Amino acid sequence: METPEYQPLLISFAEAEALRHELGRDSLMGRSLQAERAVLERYMAAPIEIPGHGEAGGYEHNRHKQNYIHLNLAGRLFLITREPRFLDYARDMLLAYAEAYLDIPLNTSRDSNKPGRLFHQTLNENMWLLYAAEAYSCIRYRLSDAQRALVEQRLFRPMVALFSETYAHDFDIVHNHGLWSVASVGMCGYAIGDQSIVDRALYGLRGDSSSGGFLAQLAQLFSPDGYYIEGPYYHRFAIRPLLLFAEAIERRQPGLAIYQFKQQVIRRTTEALMSLAFPDGTFPALNDASKTMGIRDEGLMIATSLCFWRYGADTKLIAMARLQDRVWVGGAGLALSDAALTQPPAQLNWGSVQLSDGPDGQRGGVGILRQADAEGDLDMALMWYGQHGSDHTLHDALDHGHFDGLHLSFFNRGREVLHDYGFGRWVNVEPKFGGRYIPENDSYCKQTIAHNTVVVDEASQNGGDTATATARWGEKHFFVGTHPAGQGMSARLHAYYPGVDMQRSVLLLNLPGLEKPLLLDLYRLVSEQVHQYDYPLHYQGQIIRSDFPFTTHATLAPLGRQAGYQHLWEVGRSPLLPAGGSALLSWLDGGSYYSALCATPAPGEMIFARIGANDPQFNLRNEPLLVLRTRAASHLFATALETHGHFDEANEISVDARGRLQRIEVLGHDATASVVRLHDVAGLRHTVMLSNLTGVDAQTYHEVTLAGETFRWQGAFAVTST
Repeated sequence: METPEYQPLLISFAEAEALRHELGRDSLMGRSLQAERAVLERYMAAPIEIPGHGEAGGYEHNRHKQNYIHLNLAGRLFLITREPRFLDYARDMLLAYAEAYLDIPLNTSRDSNKPGRLFHQTLNENMWLLYAAEAYSCIRYRLSDAQRALVEQRLFRPMVALFSETYAHDFDIVHNHGLWSVASVGMCGYAIGDQSIVDRALYGLRGDSSSGGFLAQLAQLFSPDGYYIEGPYYHRFAIRPLLLFAEAIERRQPGLAIYQFKQQVIRRTTEALMSLAFPDGTFPALNDASKTMGIRDEGLMIATSLCFWRYGADTKLIAMARLQDRVWVGGAGLALSDAALTQPPAQLNWGSVQLSDGPDGQRGGVGILRQADAEGDLDMALMWYGQHGSDHTLHDALDHGHFDGLHLSFFNRGREVLHDYGFGRWVNVEPKFGGRYIPENDSYCKQTIAHNTVVVDEASQNGGDTATATARWGEKHFFVGTHPAGQGMSARLHAYYPGVDMQRSVLLLNLPGLEKPLLLDLYRLVSEQVHQYDYPLHYQGQIIRSDFPFTTHATLAPLGRQAGYQHLWEVGRSPLLPAGGSALLSWLDGGSYYSALCATPAPGEMIFARIGANDPQFNLRNEPLLVLRTRAASHLFATALETHGHFDEANEISVDARGRLQRIEVLGHDATASVVRLHDVAGLRHTVMLSNLTGVDAQTYHEVTLAGETFRWQGAFAVTST
């Protein structure tokens, strides 16, 4: 029976009663409940099956995964609806697993991840336990003593022993795998009423809160701004156990004040993750990452509800919930759902933000510029310059970092215009390399040419070596979120290539006559020796026109032999473009036209390439890219990307297919400044002056003479239009 002494882990009996009144309502909570109920009822139509184990993504894997998801739903929905069939289903599944678990041998691992009994790796078994423990807490009071003993002695305690004793090293590892491990064990400890198990999860096997355990994860995984080393794809995966266990801790041990721990690190890290999203809710593909992952992920849905409840109402979270179109089924989700009924619709905009990387915040970071235009469209430019996305002291299977410092992504009009490839993996498609990372993830996706950043001498940054890369990171030069001309950010890399220093400055500028903010990219290289520099831009869509000649090839060959170049077909090339010139290429993507103007201060070639060479299993997506190649010592790549016009094929409408900008030129660059000039069809000249001085701020005064002209300004950058 329900007693004051006993409460389920994440939904109290009183909350369940309040949620019961939402059944059938046209609210975020009402629709969320209806959707979960429909999913569960479809699954319950088939008999309960407890398979053995199989490969990653195979039938057995997916059956166990679907079992724990629907077991969890059944436990929660029983609390809310009081329907006996949900209780029966959750009870019968738990008992079936308890009868079978110890008779299933450990799986055979195909990589360095430790195997479980149900899954090929214990990470998935951790997930199973976390969901099952919460489901058990929802129905425990309706089970007999014998049934509770069976579940706890033959299922939960053996799982806890496997994770925290047999695989003790992985249990205490500070990593997203370790976070799932401690959260699952801690949730189980609460569910079965064993505080010693909970303490193991909270404080680590040594009990010191630093070598392992949940508190160590919170203290060490995130930068002071909340950024997670592996990037948003793995961050959204880690945020789910973090928040579920935190909520259980708050309810069972409120004296720990877990939501206030380390100056509200839980709030900072969830908001940091949310602020990384593109305007359509998808995440930029930093490091190993899916191109389709976004804020509709379950972890972010839980985060939206719990942050709204635990840290106070925030209109951005209401906008998040509307984009997600659901809320977490619990008291937090109900509070957010009620707020959404009274607040008017609003655009989700986290503004321009800069997030530091590394536990001390001193290992580079990521900068994001966001700017709404006259149409209400939100433009977003992202530049990443943090540490390598993994710790080389971990085993190779946990290395999710890419070699792409000073990477650039750009998003507007509902599309990622300059994009990152993301990971090479067929998630849960077992015939395709067992659902694991494909070989091309290492040979192409992680390599520098796969990203929008300069490649020197056809070699990846840091030699493509993880140990070297983890010892280096970029540094911020400046970040200006508000400026009369727009916004800007700049960062540097040192020694990523021997003898070559790099500085990238990205500006979103509001120029007279342009309908959208202009993306201006100034990529400066400083070297005493001559190198080959390749500046790639990964785009989508159909090429419309160019102002330079080129030849397409009848016979294709790879662009190079290594560092990802072996996977690029060279499909066309321009003749050598003269120094002091400019090259324009336009393409159509969706309903918008884009024109890239690239300065050629030194002679250069435009190379048209397409992903897919040396890919015998057709693992890679066949996508285009443009590479501007030049040979120089010190050099400045100056590129302006103009968004213009509108295309409507259904109504045969094309407006402003040609942009206003005609030419870009580099007037000069040195240790003090870089100065470029843009020319438009109306005869306007837009001169952009940018500081290269270390420590520049809004008061820094500049005076520099380049190309026979003297330029004066104050601050990180300035723009004049004449």
